[in-house]
Amino acid sequence: MTRILVVDDEPQIVRALRINLKARGYEVDAAPDGTTALHLAAHHHPDLVVLDLGLPDMEGTEVIGGLRGWTTVPIIVLSGRADSTDKVAALDAGADDYVTKPFGIDELLARIRAVTRRIQPVDASPTVTIGAHTVDLAERSITPDVRLTPTEWQLLEHLVRHPGKLITQRELLHDVWGPQYQTETNYLRQYMARLRRKLETDPAHPQHLITEPGMGYRFRPH
Repeated sequence: MTRILVVDDEPQIVRALRINLKARGYEVDAAPDGTTALHLAAHHHPDLVVLDLGLPDMEGTEVIGGLRGWTTVPIIVLSGRADSTDKVAALDAGADDYVTKPFGIDELLARIRAVTRRIQPVDASPTVTIGAHTVDLAERSITPDVRLTPTEWQLLEHLVRHPGKLITQRELLHDVWGPQYQTETNYLRQYMARLRRKLETDPAHPQHLITEPGMGYRFRPH
């Protein structure tokens, strides 16, 4: 059964979605704010998130960023904001689709079906081990304590999300810094060096954050 997390502070919308989704065989969790949403996502691992942008405790784009720190779960934004800048900001933050309120339930269900067809099985665990460190991508914490910048988190997440897979320089630059930075390979060298100094036991001879010369980088699990 597909589990959907609905994040919205309007009870009538949550109720309508819960009724319609359950009637079609979906399992539904609901969160009235961003903090609850991130907690539920980390512990229940939904298959899809339907997210409002205007939440009482944080912007919806912050929730997207928090989720994208550790998971590729599809996110459909459901928002009353129709301005193109809001749509672009949400999609750039990592949303997969954008539906404007007021909305037709049939359209939303069609979007949900389209997105869930693209779901690929992934390891739901947000915790990885790098050297002597345990990295919790859901909580954005590292033990023993290490602090990463937001860009370092994004770079690390892109690598560990695909263990063993070569991620090209262009892909990392596009996804972390943006399409205008796709030739700035010096950014990658500098940030990978920082990550290795913070996480690898021997940064000069990394065992987990591996460079493939001229091609890109890969995360090698222990």
